Amino acid sequence: MNIFEAVLLGAVEGVTEFLPVSSTGHLTILEKLLGYRIDDPDITAFTVIIQSGAVLATVIFLMKDILRIVPAFFKGLVNKEARQHQDFRFGWSVILGSIPIVIIALLFKDTIETTLRSLWFVSGALILWSGVMAFADHAATQVRHEEDVTWKDTLIIGFVQCMALIPGISRSGSTMSAGLLRDFDRVTVTKLSFFLSIPALMGASILQGYEEYDRIAGGVGWTNTLVATGVSFVVAYFSVTWLLKFVAKHSYSIFIFYRLVLGALLALLLATGTITAQ
Repeated sequence: MNIFEAVLLGAVEGVTEFLPVSSTGHLTILEKLLGYRIDDPDITAFTVIIQSGAVLATVIFLMKDILRIVPAFFKGLVNKEARQHQDFRFGWSVILGSIPIVIIALLFKDTIETTLRSLWFVSGALILWSGVMAFADHAATQVRHEEDVTWKDTLIIGFVQCMALIPGISRSGSTMSAGLLRDFDRVTVTKLSFFLSIPALMGASILQGYEEYDRIAGGVGWTNTLVATGVSFVVAYFSVTWLLKFVAKHSYSIFIFYRLVLGALLALLLATGTITAQ
């Protein structure tokens, strides 16, 4: 991998991480087009680690909320009255909602990093989950808002988030769809998706960095990995800002259409042998 490719992959990660179009799916496709073996340990680790840049951008974007929620959560751990505060309940809800994907990711780690990296899975997931997103976008009443979030909501959304371990489904696409079906408005489900991404993606990045340190050093290289992570941080910050403004006034239709086109094009390239699945 050269610096140009690292910058390109980082930019794609930054743009797509929080859009409901699957950042892992996009990175897997691009890595294949660049000639990499997409199920090699250093490539799968690289794909996970550079997501931490996007997560850090989200942390900065949500800093005011985090500085309000985190103290309220710890205060609630030792003070019974403080547990009634909305910020304590929201913080607890985010923690509970993050647990399912951690358990499933650890249990099926090998399958996720090998079998599910097939571009056939990416294509199928892009197309099929578009139907789920379209249904959720159409059926949502959007009568509930951020102050209405409960632990039951985030736990349900957290279980659905596990579907995003299949490249092409999209972590944000899965959480947003589940949130809409819980009748939350689009801005609330988008912000909730941001919050749920922090423990899940950061934990995965740290684990991959620790377990695959030597393979990355001897493969794609840590310089390229850090460059891509830095680029994803910068690009993701602007992507997050744009997305919240966009969903406040628009449906997810444009993302659904894009997913269908990309999934169909990828299937065509695979079926004609233009590219291989692994």
